Amino acid sequence: MPKSKRAKVVHTSKTQKKDKELRLRLYANIQECVEQYAYLYVFSVHNMRNNYLKDVRSQLSDSRLFYGKTKVMALALTQLSTSTSHTTLSALPPHLAGEVGLLFSPQPPSSILAHFAAYRPSSYARTGTPASRTFTLPSGTLHTRGGEIPIEDDVPLQHSVEPHLRKLGVPTRLEKGKVVLDEPFEVVKEGEVLGAGQAGILKLFGVAMAEFAVRVKCVWERETGDVKVFGEGEGLEMEVVE
Repeated sequence: MPKSKRAKVVHTSKTQKKDKELRLRLYANIQECVEQYAYLYVFSVHNMRNNYLKDVRSQLSDSRLFYGKTKVMALALTQLSTSTSHTTLSALPPHLAGEVGLLFSPQPPSSILAHFAAYRPSSYARTGTPASRTFTLPSGTLHTRGGEIPIEDDVPLQHSVEPHLRKLGVPTRLEKGKVVLDEPFEVVKEGEVLGAGQAGILKLFGVAMAEFAVRVKCVWERETGDVKVFGEGEGLEMEVVE
């Protein structure tokens, strides 16, 4: 009888070796980019979505983006600040915390800030996210957008969805093949932290309450060595480290 692939043993030494190779490759890539690109940005991501970050990579095709493994990136920048003439790189690691990444680019801050300000696609909010607004399902026959658009532009929900809605906590019933609510049902209030059921209902009715956003935290300029730190607002310059 052939051995099951599920029962395959993977030695930890192999995974450790692979992790080390990835760290060394990341370090080498960052070292190469420091010498190649005019600007290095530290950015944070709000409402992370892999597909949107992939779009950012495509849109900034003249740049190089690294995301994740913040400890490795911070270590690489710290070591480069002591082993090269780029000593001010040491000002960047303190900003590498949370959902952050590095963007090496030939484009100046004005261009990068404008790009990220314009790219803010909507997405479905996940469990644990505060609701950006109140959403209530209207009474009567439920439509696919839950009252978000005029009824004449919408279509009724399929009857097969009704059991799933009840599992999510919506007190629906079937009436002549239509999914019906006897009275308005408040799904979530503005500011309320979404539970799994609420997030599922919002997604079912196409209500996107999350917004993917990239914010530049700081930028290092290779020619001058200056580091500019930005605030939470419209890229407001707060501090310059020379």
